[in-house]
Amino acid sequence: MEGTLTERRAPGRAARYARRSAGGLPRPFWVLWAGTLVNRLGMFVEPFLALYLTTARHLSLGETGAVLAAYGAGSVFSQPLGGALADRVGRRATLAGGMLANAAALIGLGYARGLIPLAGAVICAGFTVDIYRPASSAIVADLVGPRDRTRAYGLLFWAVNLGYSVAMVLGGTMARAGYEWLFWADAVTCAAFGVLVWRAVPETLPAAFPATAGEVAGTGGSTGRGGFLAVLRDPLMLSLTLVTLLTMCVYMQAYTTLPLAVTRSGLSPRDYGLAMAVNGIVIVTAQPVTGAWLGRLARNGEPGHGKLGNATVLACGIAAIGLGFGLTSLASATWEYAACVAVWTRGEILTTSVGPAVVAALAPPDQRGRYNGLFGLAFSLGYLIAPLAGTRLLAHGGPLLWLSCAAACAIAAGWQLALGPVIRRREQQAGADAAAASG
Repeated sequence: MEGTLTERRAPGRAARYARRSAGGLPRPFWVLWAGTLVNRLGMFVEPFLALYLTTARHLSLGETGAVLAAYGAGSVFSQPLGGALADRVGRRATLAGGMLANAAALIGLGYARGLIPLAGAVICAGFTVDIYRPASSAIVADLVGPRDRTRAYGLLFWAVNLGYSVAMVLGGTMARAGYEWLFWADAVTCAAFGVLVWRAVPETLPAAFPATAGEVAGTGGSTGRGGFLAVLRDPLMLSLTLVTLLTMCVYMQAYTTLPLAVTRSGLSPRDYGLAMAVNGIVIVTAQPVTGAWLGRLARNGEPGHGKLGNATVLACGIAAIGLGFGLTSLASATWEYAACVAVWTRGEILTTSVGPAVVAALAPPDQRGRYNGLFGLAFSLGYLIAPLAGTRLLAHGGPLLWLSCAAACAIAAGWQLALGPVIRRREQQAGADAAAASG
């Protein structure tokens, strides 16, 4: 009898957990989630691009670095362009068109020969790779209310990393059969994502939106008019973007200088791979558990609810990233590097779940694309700045780099805490506006 009751309780607990983690979100969100997962399952080109250029196209290390820099330069403009298009021509058209354009660019890159054609093709690939991101974030904000946005963005982040983890395994296997398979598979999954969204996700861009109370009071909001100038006139959004840029300059060290530091410790590239595998494992296993908890802890747009608030949780995530990279100054063994990765990955989960929810609250509904485009620009610039600053600091000794990372995140976390009261007021106003619109 006791065993029967235990068996009955277990499914009940599992069902309640599933509802807390994934329940209550609209069907178009799950279409977007599924498309994101499919797209990331086929993300083969970017992780293997350097290897492809040096082995299949026989470029020198200097030429490979120049081509990769061209890819990064193209990606800097990708998200601002995507944000502007998302607010002007629509979220659905921008996401679908960006995915199809990236699919075509990937196929062109796969057949490019010679340094100049490769550089041109890789610029096109970088320019189109992230056009979809601001539209995707804006769709989530348009479809999901303030109460559930942190959870929704966390689930989307989980899909990205789940797909990427599988893609890394599949990509290595497919590359043995020929690199052209990587380009075609990546292009097909991009196109599939675009077609899925076009057919199953409605257009969510508001046709017209009146000024909110915050805009009338001059708190920094803007209407859909004015393009990016309207976003740049929002000092709170600019501050949040600079905080994010500072944090990304630290986070991107994981992919630029951390492998160099690992090998300088006398370890092998395989040891770096083992340490970084912890990042994917922690995200895939912890994100579903963390999402529902974050939704209660950092509930935005609801005065009197949530124990900390989005701004404080975001500051805690930044601090955790700084702690993880700071502890790297003490690491010398593989397990020690892996432990540091586990620490900063916890911060990554917090910032990537809460950050987009904060942007959604700050942005007027018809400017969400541009706001997300500016927010995404911080990630692209961080990717460009990180290796330049990180390699210089690493040359002066490993501890200096990692302690500088900790100091930078401490500054960013403090800055984020200082922005907290203003962010909470904007969130509350956004929540009140959303409630009035739905009522």
